[in-house]
Amino acid sequence: MKENPAEKAKKKFIRGIYVNREYSWLLFNKRVLDQALDVTNSLLERCKFLSIFTSNTDEFFMVRVGSLYNEMLSSPNVTDNKTQLTPAKQLAGIMAVVRKQYKNRASVYVRLRGELNKAGLRILTAEDLTPRQREECKGYFVSRVMPLLSLMVLDAKHPMIRFENKKNYLICDLERDGRGMIGVMYVNPAIERLYRIGYGNKTKVVPVEELLKAFCGLAFSGYTVRRKMMLRVTRNADLDTSVDDTDVEHDFSEIMKRKIETRAHMGVVRLEVDDLSSPLCAFVRNQLNLDAAYCFEEPHFFDYKFFFSLGNYFPEEQAAQLRYPPFKGKIAEPLKEAESLIEYVRKKDIYLSYPYDSMTPLIELLDECSKDKRVLSIKITIYRLANHSRIVDALCRACEHGKQVTVVIELCARFDEENNLHFAAKLQEAGCTIIYGMENYKVHSKIISVVLKEGEEISYITHLGTGNYNESTAKQYTDLNIITADRQIGEDAVAFFRNIAICNTEHTYQKLLVAPETLKPGLLALADREIEKAKNGGKGEILAKMNSLTDKTIIDKFVEASCAGVRIRLVIRGICCLLPGVPGKTENITVRSIVGRFLEHSRVYCFGGEEDRVLYISSADLMTRNTDKRVEIAAPVEDKEIADKIFEFMMIMLADNVKARELCADGKYRPAAAGEVALDAQEFLLRN
Repeated sequence: MKENPAEKAKKKFIRGIYVNREYSWLLFNKRVLDQALDVTNSLLERCKFLSIFTSNTDEFFMVRVGSLYNEMLSSPNVTDNKTQLTPAKQLAGIMAVVRKQYKNRASVYVRLRGELNKAGLRILTAEDLTPRQREECKGYFVSRVMPLLSLMVLDAKHPMIRFENKKNYLICDLERDGRGMIGVMYVNPAIERLYRIGYGNKTKVVPVEELLKAFCGLAFSGYTVRRKMMLRVTRNADLDTSVDDTDVEHDFSEIMKRKIETRAHMGVVRLEVDDLSSPLCAFVRNQLNLDAAYCFEEPHFFDYKFFFSLGNYFPEEQAAQLRYPPFKGKIAEPLKEAESLIEYVRKKDIYLSYPYDSMTPLIELLDECSKDKRVLSIKITIYRLANHSRIVDALCRACEHGKQVTVVIELCARFDEENNLHFAAKLQEAGCTIIYGMENYKVHSKIISVVLKEGEEISYITHLGTGNYNESTAKQYTDLNIITADRQIGEDAVAFFRNIAICNTEHTYQKLLVAPETLKPGLLALADREIEKAKNGGKGEILAKMNSLTDKTIIDKFVEASCAGVRIRLVIRGICCLLPGVPGKTENITVRSIVGRFLEHSRVYCFGGEEDRVLYISSADLMTRNTDKRVEIAAPVEDKEIADKIFEFMMIMLADNVKARELCADGKYRPAAAGEVALDAQEFLLRN
């Protein structure tokens, strides 16, 4: 029996205790797609998971496939440091796995379409239309769709157009007066994605793609349409954001604007079509000079963004039943009742766990700081912001009140560059001092430093977190936050911003671990402590939660610890390049992933047992890009009450037996063992 290409690829992607990064990410995205079939999720939420899987795949091609493609051209013999695969071998394996995932996605869509139909919403194809429906759709196409289409017939004066990234096109094989030609139709994103047919008991909608296939001949008047094919290209988005000596003389924001503009014109790394066997597919592939391996058939839709709005086609009460129950992040009573949050945090550290807790106390603290006469300065790092940012508004108000406000804003935050450029200009106009990151390091840290002065006394308030200062994602991502008046942490925070301003990474902080210099060595030293305990007959323990684990030095340290008898429990949502449960090597390591209603985003690093436990929260995943190539912070949790809460949070993650998946020694993720009582960690935390 011939081996399945995806299974063959899997064997190459696993080498001993190591798992290839790209393969591990594809397994993560499969877990996202699995949620679209998980009946513990409401129907409309399952539809969203299908859309998220698709947008994840888009970004994977733009960034990771784009990066590997560049490497294949520039350094074809370079190999992955864990599985020793060249870029070409990684790409070949990726394409085999993704091709299988395309088939799985098509099956998931068919299943969801059937369930939507049962619930009262029917998504029609062109073939489904009755004569009466077809006439109605034709009238809509002529009056509302056709005016927004851009057409071109290719000839000597109109050569092949440049397909834009992630835009839909219809390409047609045309005939006129016995002469064959190629017609191209650009589908304007402004066109409504679904047309609702206006009669009947059941709600019926027709996607614009189906209208184009049914009535494109009306747009190409005078021609006979012999064949037609929908297509979409994905372009490489792996921008080079480094600067050279000549760039220093220019405004980095202007340099980034020019680089962002090049993204739309970079090379094609994927072609999607609705009919792989069509001669039109071969024509387009030839025009793009694209290998067949990078071409994929998608018979339904190239993106599923419209799945987020399907609730609009149900009665309001029914739509509510088909979604997750609404919730609002809590504000603890002591914080609600506090007359001054400045005075509150001076007496007691504040702990916020998003999205279960609201971000409002942090914003209110910033507002209070903007007006308080004792506050001299506010400094903050920004990586991603909400489109309408209350954080930015608070910073602007602080400037208006005469505070010294410094904002370190990362212009190289992938796909948020334009948004950050916009806010950088707004903050600068308000009077803030703007710093665009740090040389060729991305500043990914999440820190706010507030300096106060009463008489001759200087004091500090510092916020440290695992996630962005983004009010939107604070409702969707799980992140941990501590606000403290600890003097040494406050002094570290001031030193951190001073070092950013002078591009100095070589500084040892009193309490904070800061990449690229002290974060990884600090965590490795704590792992060594646990190894020594285990070797001396004690109980070594490591407990950690992160988005991804790829750093080989840390992976090898975990393997060393496992061999010494240290118990290691890891909660890793996404990429994990370490294979647990391998006898004699990683048998003391367990790895689990939780994909659920909220995106698990918090990072926690915990070493030791109850007597000597050391616990950090961090902005950094244990990835080489974070530990060696970014400015990241890990902050110690010294308040015992808060540390106990975070440890309890970790125990709840480890007890999940509904959404959790365990990584097994064969490289597969399997459902966590069922307990006497079903426990969905996120739902439990929402209720408690």
